[in-house]
Amino acid sequence: MTTISEWNERFGITGAAEIMAGQGGLAMVRVTAPAASAEIYLHGAQVTSWKPAGNDEVLFLSSESRFEDGKAIRGGIPICFPWFRGKTDDPKAPAHGVVRTKEWELVSVAQAGEDVVVTLATESDEASRRWWPYAYRVVYRVTVGAQLGLEFTAINTDSRAQRIEEALHTYHRVGDAAQIRVMGLDGTAYLDNMDGNREKIQHGDVVFTQQTDNAYLDTRAELDLVDPVLGRRIRTEKKNSITTVVWNPWESGAKALSDLGDDEWRQMACVEASNILGAAVVLAPGEEHGMAAVISVTNGR
Repeated sequence: MTTISEWNERFGITGAAEIMAGQGGLAMVRVTAPAASAEIYLHGAQVTSWKPAGNDEVLFLSSESRFEDGKAIRGGIPICFPWFRGKTDDPKAPAHGVVRTKEWELVSVAQAGEDVVVTLATESDEASRRWWPYAYRVVYRVTVGAQLGLEFTAINTDSRAQRIEEALHTYHRVGDAAQIRVMGLDGTAYLDNMDGNREKIQHGDVVFTQQTDNAYLDTRAELDLVDPVLGRRIRTEKKNSITTVVWNPWESGAKALSDLGDDEWRQMACVEASNILGAAVVLAPGEEHGMAAVISVTNGR
């Protein structure tokens, strides 16, 4: 197995990127670019921190997160693939798929002007085939700069077609979830997972008054999370994503999650690019599909 020092010797960039041991001793890439800093774990290819220059932390990370092999990290940007939530035909399968709890391959770290681009990949193996009997390869390209660019590509390396769901499950750090609003979904149909996935219509901005788990359908528009407490606006622009998930566990849901502090639900809100449920992607043998999101921050209410 490649050691952290070997990764750093191969991929480290003096003054811009270092591969080091993070929490739990797990390998991570720490980016210190002129335009932003970030932390990206090889475990799940998970971005856990992003701070554009002159701004505070944009991503939420639970103080109770587990940094262990086989365990999901609570916060940052988990990758959900090849299913979302529970696997419909197997309740024993891990939630949100098989790639978020394994160590990914670090493919490259490169500078692009003031940005740093980190590319990771993983593919099917004996462990994944226990739950998903198809061959695949996925590649994830993270561009750290004044904007955070996320490009996820799934390649069907099997001889059979496969139907995949995917999500970039972004946890935004907020001042108070009860005071934020999400703009850009007015008039959009959504499935309410807290009400048996009944289809409803969004009226006005999304505000949080209770546990919320909505999958917005046929939506490609940019979204703004407006945070009056932290005095900023977080924008998500997406490409090749036609569903958007908005989630907050609220007080009741937080208490049921052992890796989330009881009061931490106030500090987070998930707004994520995805293709799930009826928007799942069917890949023919040899076919690939890319989904992308760009996150940016502006100060002001």
